[in-house]
Amino acid sequence: MIVYGISTCALTKRAIRTLEEAGRNVDFRDVRADPMSDDEWAELIAEFGDRLVDRKSPDWRGLSDWLKNSEAEAQLAAKPKLMTRPVIRDGDAFHLGWDEAVQAAITTA
Repeated sequence: MIVYGISTCALTKRAIRTLEEAGRNVDFRDVRADPMSDDEWAELIAEFGDRLVDRKSPDWRGLSDWLKNSEAEAQLAAKPKLMTRPVIRDGDAFHLGWDEAVQAAITTA
């Protein structure tokens, strides 16, 4: 299982801790420190679409109008911190965020 996020994100940290406590083997990928390739972003965008971009974040509000009107790929490439976190890859399945439904789906698997 791979958890994508940023090392300073409290929700990502909580997800990793909960998954490890549930006995899951977790690899963490900090998308700021270890940037994702265009193909990796494309795979996540194909799965989640525009939901992958966190439009409620202060980082979103700080984007230029041009970048706000750009495609998700351009926004995430310019500012990986805009990614809704965490993104969890469990084999071939992807999960976005860390709500009760995601927790139930992957801590009981």
